[in-house]
This record gives sequence, structure tokens and C-alpha cells, in this order.
Amino acid sequence: MATHSYDINDLKRLMERLRDPAYGCPWDLQQSYQSIAPFTLEECLELIDALEQHDYGHVEEELGDLLFQIIFYSQLGKEDGWFDFDSVVAGITDKLIRRHPHVFHEGQLEGVIEEHSSLESIKANWERGKSLERAQRAQMSVMDDIPTTLSALARAQKLQKRAATVGFDFADDEAVSAQLASEIEELRQATLTEKAVEIENELGDVLFTVVNMARHLKVDSEAALRKANRRFEGRVRAAETAARGEDSELEWEDSDRLDERWKEAKRKERTNHDL
Repeated sequence: MATHSYDINDLKRLMERLRDPAYGCPWDLQQSYQSIAPFTLEECLELIDALEQHDYGHVEEELGDLLFQIIFYSQLGKEDGWFDFDSVVAGITDKLIRRHPHVFHEGQLEGVIEEHSSLESIKANWERGKSLERAQRAQMSVMDDIPTTLSALARAQKLQKRAATVGFDFADDEAVSAQLASEIEELRQATLTEKAVEIENELGDVLFTVVNMARHLKVDSEAALRKANRRFEGRVRAAETAARGEDSELEWEDSDRLDERWKEAKRKERTNHDL
């Protein structure tokens, strides 16, 4: 919890002080857009982790860390004469007003529209607005401007969603299920060849189709896998704890006993979830 009251101007001033060539911080003075990018990604992931664990005290802290990253980039942009924090705020505000014509009458921040739009029309307007912005940036493909630095799962979902806007999509969940079954069979056939490249390609197709299934089920594949990872980790830790309570270790136990440990960890997980 903060011990003093500060506002965004104080944070901007702090960043200026850190980057002061004469009296600033040597580490901060050495940084560039590229050097702080990994820290930005780390802060985003830490925020997501706190959100998924409903640790809202930690969420506040992580939001501050992420805000500092934005302030840092804005200070670098100001020094280079490209942009500053105020222009960043102006840009995002203008874009969101433009993308929400159903809220902001005549593109005015305080403009009110009395009639409510349907969710379908809102989504259509949003996609039209994004398409127009891509056209203005001379981006000719719906595949343009999808970051290559996204995780493979997140990028697959974004590629599929973008392709769906021009008709490249499965008709329904059953069609995706049929495609998934087909891809799994192709993977099985590839394993018989023992050709590493072919196996990798077919496994990639399976994973891509699983993401497509998640999208059709309105599930975020990245979030779903993170939660599955957390459940797996929790079950292994629970099994380790149970074994040590009996003066044992998992690596000393046979497969049947490990299977019992796993099932018991799942039972306890469900019990705790139901409480």
C-alpha cells in the first residue's frame, strides 16, 4: 500500500528523473525499447497470474508495474521525438471512441446515443473499424499485423479468428470435431513412418485444430492450458506431500501406487473446489 498520494504526473516526473543524464539512474539510462521488452512481457504474465488466482492485492501491484512499463516507453519516445505519454493517451482514446460509434454520438466523448445496439452489430462495427484501420496502414491481408511474438496458442487463435471474418471457418462444433479426429488419425499414420518432420507437422495440425475447437467453444486456449498446468502442478505437489507423509518419495513407488496417488489428488482437488 502506498505511503504517499501521487498521480500520473508524479510518475511521469519520476521517469524523467530516472532518465536524467546528469543525476539519473545508471541502469535506467542504459535501457532501450528493445532491452525493456522482456520485462514488459514478464509484467503482463505476472498480472495474468495474479488475476487468475484472484489475488487482487497483488493485481494492484502488478498493474502499477505494467503502468511503469508504459511510462518508460513513453519517456523513451519523448526523448526521441516520436511520441510521449499524452500522445499515447490521445491515440488510444481517439481509437476507442472511433470503434464505439454505438456509445459516442458523432464521435464526441460526451455524446450520448439513446438507442441500444445489439451485440452482433457492435462486433460487426468493431471488425469494420479494424479493417478500415488496416486499409489506412496499407495492410492488404487479414493476416497482417498479427504479432509473431504472441505465444503459439494465442497466435493460432488470433489467426483463426481473423480468417473467420472472410469466411475461412468451420460451420459448427461438429465440423471442428470431425477435423480433429481426421488430424489425430493423420498423426497416428505419421508415427508409423518414424519421420520426425512429418510427425512434427501432423502434431502441429492437431494442436492448431484443438485451438480451433476451443475458439468455437468460446474458450481461450491459452487460459485453458494455463489452468490445466496449474491443476497438474497442484496434483503432483499433493501426491508428493502425501507420499512424504508416509515416509516415502514418488520416485520410490511403482506405477500402480503412483496411479492411486494421482486419483486421490484429483479427488481432493474436486472436494476443495466444491467447498
